[in-house]
Amino acid sequence: MEKPNIYITRKIADELLKPYKEKFNFRIWSSENRPVPRETLLEEVKRADGLLCMLTEKVDDNILQHAPWLKIVANLAVGYDNIDVHAATKRNIIVTNTPDVLTETTADLAFALLLATARRLVEANHFIQNDQWEHWSPFLLAGADVHHQTIGIVGMGRIGEAVARRANGFGMSILYHNRSRKRDVEEDLQATYTSFDELWSKSDFVVSLFPLPEETEPLFNASTFGQMKSSAIFINVSRGQTVDGNALFKALQRGDIAAAGLDVFKNEPIASDHPLMQLENIVCLPHIGSASVATRKKMIDLCLRNLEYHFAGHDVLTPVK
Repeated sequence: MEKPNIYITRKIADELLKPYKEKFNFRIWSSENRPVPRETLLEEVKRADGLLCMLTEKVDDNILQHAPWLKIVANLAVGYDNIDVHAATKRNIIVTNTPDVLTETTADLAFALLLATARRLVEANHFIQNDQWEHWSPFLLAGADVHHQTIGIVGMGRIGEAVARRANGFGMSILYHNRSRKRDVEEDLQATYTSFDELWSKSDFVVSLFPLPEETEPLFNASTFGQMKSSAIFINVSRGQTVDGNALFKALQRGDIAAAGLDVFKNEPIASDHPLMQLENIVCLPHIGSASVATRKKMIDLCLRNLEYHFAGHDVLTPVK
């Protein structure tokens, strides 16, 4: 029996593929940093039995029409809004993602971004780099306390729960809003379920872990920021599409909220001359939420195991429902 042909849309270290080379024939895009061109992807899927792709690849109906042998798409991410799951299902193509293995790492990043923004760490680093540090003074680059403040978590999934556990360690009061109430989380993590309006108005830190909504209007808009405390800090590590970037810029510029920390943007990548990058009260990161070496290796291995399980005739480990 011929080995299945697997196309991988980004260069991956050979050591990670080695355990699977006896099972699959791999074809791999040559770059680790640049996405595969769409015309190349269209050509490669014509002979692929399986596809291991990144969030940067739009696997839509047109791509699937060019893939007569494709049986499974393994997406290297928790989110899968880059894939037309409905079109895949119509063609009996399985779609998988990588939940769980990145939960704690992404929560680490969310809390690191919260701390860095609150304590103005990037500003402080630039202060020294620009030779501005001449004397010590009591309120030099004074930021906001994190301990014993109120955190509002929007989206209490696995990552939200992990952020809440970290907040407990800082003695924070935890508010949350979720599509469904989670009483076990309330008991285990001393979290309080609130309406959106109450969360906006009472939180010192608002952390967005909300999945991409079906609504066209971004959840975080001028009205949302207008309801927050002027001392509030906004953190987004979920989806850039949930935020009205222009409204956030104006809110930060006018002082409607104190600061923001972002790991995701509606259109990525952003450039150094992006309006948000001109503000001092924001920390911007290049979508590195799960980017620890150990976690990225686990994500890749989970994709490969999903491919292995499927072609061995077993149920995949993490199917997209």
